[in-house]
Amino acid sequence: MTTTATLVTPGCGLRLHLEIRLPDGTIALSTFGAEPLELRLGDSTLVPGLEQLLTGLAVGSQTYLLADGSDLYGPRDEAKIHWMERRDFPADIALTAGQVIAFDTPGGQETAGTLLAVEDERVQVDFNHPLSGRPLQIRVEVLAVTPAASG
Repeated sequence: MTTTATLVTPGCGLRLHLEIRLPDGTIALSTFGAEPLELRLGDSTLVPGLEQLLTGLAVGSQTYLLADGSDLYGPRDEAKIHWMERRDFPADIALTAGQVIAFDTPGGQETAGTLLAVEDERVQVDFNHPLSGRPLQIRVEVLAVTPAASG
């Protein structure tokens, strides 16, 4: 992508570094020190709430933002917390509270679940997005912006 625009706008092409941290310093995601993200705003690479935070940022800027994970990933929903049978998990996996595990949905998609409690015969799993309901510290460095495709 070449830099022909100066501000992030809906539908633009974008190359950036992104980091999401929890208040305790835990890095949930970071591209700093790795390949930057390349995407087009609106292509579903990023959640809509995160795209809105990026809109209006300038090429070359490094910006620090605070966000509520519920605003970005949806509000926490108690109905997404379920007890599952321990036998539904592979026997060779040591399950611990706080662990995030990938699950396949009946539709064949992958979703994450956070283990809340592990008992002898059952496991409590939270299928809310792991960052939902949490305060987040976001660092963004905009490397390049290309205009939105016309037509």
